[in-house]
Amino acid sequence: MKHPSIIPLLVPQLPDRHALSPYLDQIDQNRHYSNFGPLNQSLENRLASSFEAHCSHPIHVTTTSSATMGLELTLHCLGLPPGSKIIVPALTFVASLTAIIRAGHVPVIADIDPESWLLTPETASDVAAQTGAAAVLAVAAFGKPHDTKRWSAFRKKTGIEVVIDAAGAFGSQWVEAADIPVIYSLHATKSLAAGEGGIVVSGNPAINARVRQLSNFGINLDPEAGLPTGHLSFVGSNAKLSEYHAAVAHASLDQWHLHAGQRQKIYRTYRETLDAACGDKLQWQSGSAPAAPTIFCVRMAEPARNRMEKICQSRHIATRRWYQPLLHKHAEQVTPTLKMPVPIAESIASGLIGLPFSLFLSSDEITRIAEAARQATATHRKQLSPHLDHHG
Repeated sequence: MKHPSIIPLLVPQLPDRHALSPYLDQIDQNRHYSNFGPLNQSLENRLASSFEAHCSHPIHVTTTSSATMGLELTLHCLGLPPGSKIIVPALTFVASLTAIIRAGHVPVIADIDPESWLLTPETASDVAAQTGAAAVLAVAAFGKPHDTKRWSAFRKKTGIEVVIDAAGAFGSQWVEAADIPVIYSLHATKSLAAGEGGIVVSGNPAINARVRQLSNFGINLDPEAGLPTGHLSFVGSNAKLSEYHAAVAHASLDQWHLHAGQRQKIYRTYRETLDAACGDKLQWQSGSAPAAPTIFCVRMAEPARNRMEKICQSRHIATRRWYQPLLHKHAEQVTPTLKMPVPIAESIASGLIGLPFSLFLSSDEITRIAEAARQATATHRKQLSPHLDHHG
């Protein structure tokens, strides 16, 4: 008996060698391979222009070797005393947590909104009042954007610094507020992919200049800074983006709008097919779909989720419990952390399942996945928590 083909969870789509060729030619001509080379500088300029089209202030872009390093270095730039408390949502990838700890601070793990699945300024205000937190690391979970103007108003009202981890939200998360830095990932699985890399985007040139300096060990390269060039001003790291990664990012940016449209079409068909198969037994993250979806995640009743995993395993369909275990459930050695009650995050996570998604997902594969979901939810009706039963 022939087994059905495997449907993988993620299949990255990076530019091929033909798309890369003109940028690799430039590297050969320039003989510049790292240390803020010409391709890196032109990439930052291209990206700044795209962000400025969505705001009313100048934008500054600084590349880093990864989004995780971008987060860590940006947190260093806030100038907080060592050991400051930083609020972070329970539902996020572990890099949000490790960046806070490696920056010398204490994560305060907080709950999320039941519809958007995001940390909100209101929750952050309550948690800060209880803990004395000095900053917030908000996360654009599953590519869902934050309102930077709301966070800016929160910052002005409370004096609490805000950074947004928008690793997977390029094209959806804009930087409308000049005082809220946002960090994006260029990892191979993202819609703007360089293989590895990150960008720090803000309206504050001082933040970006400091991130650049910290990414180059903390060495001063500004002759007007009042310090000798080459003087170690801060303890930084080697977190620069190479010219080769910049070349891949350029080629990826060339194709971004085409691929974003294809991703949107697949996402829309996928969700409509699942809704038709499962009726009202699914909960989706509220709001519109990301501009260039890279992850497909849905919530169902916990028994149905568990059944879905078994059905998919038997049918060679990959699944994943995204962002689980939740941050407060990781090893005790991952310290220090301060854990607030997170009943909403726990309830949502109990039924959350990530399903295959890529530019290569076919309509037949979507039908196979939807049939598995139909069977998984068929005997589990109306078991979502009443106060979370939203179908966004």
